[in-house]
Amino acid sequence: MFPTLETERLLLREIKEEDAQGIFNCFSNSEVTRFYGQDTLESVEQAAEIVEFFSKIYREKRGIRWGIEIKGNSGIIGTIGFNAWLPKHKRAEIGYEIHPDYWRNGFTSEAVTSVLSYGFMELDLTRIGAVVFIENEASNKLLTKLGFQQEGILRDYMYQDGKAHDTFVYSMLRR
Repeated sequence: MFPTLETERLLLREIKEEDAQGIFNCFSNSEVTRFYGQDTLESVEQAAEIVEFFSKIYREKRGIRWGIEIKGNSGIIGTIGFNAWLPKHKRAEIGYEIHPDYWRNGFTSEAVTSVLSYGFMELDLTRIGAVVFIENEASNKLLTKLGFQQEGILRDYMYQDGKAHDTFVYSMLRR
């Protein structure tokens, strides 16, 4: 059973086939993908493949991705979850994106806080990491504000639009 998380303003829920349009709305926007390490989507069919990928990594216990929905509204405004989930080693990496129409409203902070709590309390993680493009000022500020520690730089770690980018690596420990 896929876990649903609730915050004051948000519902973090399973991503379903009918969310392909919401996924497309995010990942077809170059403002979203410019710091994502993924090509900008060109079709809803590509978004449907992402929906299936999120479902597959959950079934295989390699990750978990929630759709971010504003309470009282239908449809998702972004996604959040854990990649590179290694239960044996009690660690995962967090990732997220929200459509620019919803930036600067505290939604990402609210969602990240909820997912961190779930990761530490329910998944029994001891370490949650994050890898962020150095140029992604908003995400770097958010992680620092929430208590992540910057551990270093991964040089030429992610490719975007055919160009290698350095990234910061962050972590938060349960202790």
